[in-house]
Amino acid sequence: MMDKALLIIDYSYDFIADDGKLTCGKPGQSIAQAIARKFEAYIAEGQPVFITMDLHDFNDMSHPESKLFPPHNLRGTAGRELYGAVKEVYDKFRNHPLVFWIDKRRYSSFAGTPLHQYLTERQIKMIELTGVCTDICVLHTAVDGYNLGYTMMVDKDAVQSFSEAGHQFALSHFEHSLGMTITGQSC
Repeated sequence: MMDKALLIIDYSYDFIADDGKLTCGKPGQSIAQAIARKFEAYIAEGQPVFITMDLHDFNDMSHPESKLFPPHNLRGTAGRELYGAVKEVYDKFRNHPLVFWIDKRRYSSFAGTPLHQYLTERQIKMIELTGVCTDICVLHTAVDGYNLGYTMMVDKDAVQSFSEAGHQFALSHFEHSLGMTITGQSC
């Protein structure tokens, strides 16, 4: 019975690789194995995995992020591919009926996507968030999830950001403002 889901948020080449277009680099790379293990565990347990991936178009100056960040995760580029061990697991399970790829154009995985509908159809009430960046897309997804009534958890070893200060702020916000369960090695 499906009762929970894993979200892998923006774990792309552009956000993780040393030469990615908007990379958080080594901190993002350090969580690859934790996300890959969770991915495999959720599939083994018969629970769905949703990959939500940032999508931008070339020369789309109307998108608000175009004023904030350099071009990244551009449609049709290798920058949108999953990175490292997470890509390896995805390649193994890409056609599995419990694996879903959802493109998103805003920070939140819920904004303008069918994610809430997919979760509702499967009667999923609990979601675990992983990926990057803890204080941007993961945070905005968590706030929307909270407002939609989901119970949420995050493993601090499976999220990361550009800055340690932003990462720690988001973890604190998850726990103290959104009531999320925080797990991880130092918990």
